[in-house]
Amino acid sequence: MPHDRTDRPVPPVTLEEITDDNWRAVADVAPTDDQRRFVAALGARYLLLSMRGGVWNSLGVRAGDAVVGHVMWAVDEADGSHWIGGMIIDAAEQGKGLGRATMHALIRRLAALPDCREIRLSYHPDNVPAARLYASLGFTPTGEREDDELVAALPVVRDTP
Repeated sequence: MPHDRTDRPVPPVTLEEITDDNWRAVADVAPTDDQRRFVAALGARYLLLSMRGGVWNSLGVRAGDAVVGHVMWAVDEADGSHWIGGMIIDAAEQGKGLGRATMHALIRRLAALPDCREIRLSYHPDNVPAARLYASLGFTPTGEREDDELVAALPVVRDTP
């Protein structure tokens, strides 16, 4: 089982499709006030992007019986890269290792797709905690920018027979 910096056990997370039963809980997920310059103030914004934008796929993040977050992913049709975006862990649930567990779960999910060769994400240069988390998971800066954010990539390594 993964552990966070204080070596406390991290509850396992489940990524789930957005349904009639969970969408309200996902929409209500809110980060801490100081994170709002880096992510949406509520999960609802990302749900709308997924529903109306035609690019992103939203997933709810569940720990035990509670919805604790939101994350979304997409495929860049131009180069086939898979993107992670819009991750929010509810303010009341932060500091428990759930962001790291969510990233691990989504990386596994995307890497299992047969056409996934690279996973990308972007983050604001001032978002030091996010930069540390992504670097610890193996993401490396590409030198590219997506608007005002830095792009980082993680190659997907396939086992060869």
